[in-house]
Amino acid sequence: QAQLVESGGGSVQAGGSLRLSCAASRFTYSRVCMGWFRQAPGKKREGVAVIDTGDGRTTYRDSVKGRFTISQDNAENTVFLQMNSLTPEDTAMYYCAAQDPIVAGYCYLLEGQYNYWGQGTQVTVSS
Repeated sequence: QAQLVESGGGSVQAGGSLRLSCAASRFTYSRVCMGWFRQAPGKKREGVAVIDTGDGRTTYRDSVKGRFTISQDNAENTVFLQMNSLTPEDTAMYYCAAQDPIVAGYCYLLEGQYNYWGQGTQVTVSS
C-alpha cells in the first residue's frame, strides 16, 4: 500500500510563491503518475499538475500554465510543485495523488484514475 506525505503549504500574499513536496513510498510499479489536485471550499476537486515518473511528461491545467512547475526527484521518490505568481483563486487544499499502475498510458488530470491520495496541505493566498 503506497503512502503519500505532503508538505509545504502555507499562507502567502498575492504574487508570492510556495513550493509543495510529496514524498511517496511503497509503489508497486517503478513508473507511476504523480501530481497535485486541489479543492477550494464549495467547489469540486480539480487537477492541477501531474507528471509521469517514467519519462517526465507533464500535464497542467490551463489556469496554472506558466506559473506552476511540477518536477520530481526519482532518487527520493518525491514530487514538487513550485507555485509562482499566486492569486487568491489558487487558495485551496492541495492533495498529492498517485496512479499506480498507470491505467491509460498517459497521465491525465482525471481524479478517478488516481488510487492513492495524501492528507492534503492548505494553501491560502491573500489579496
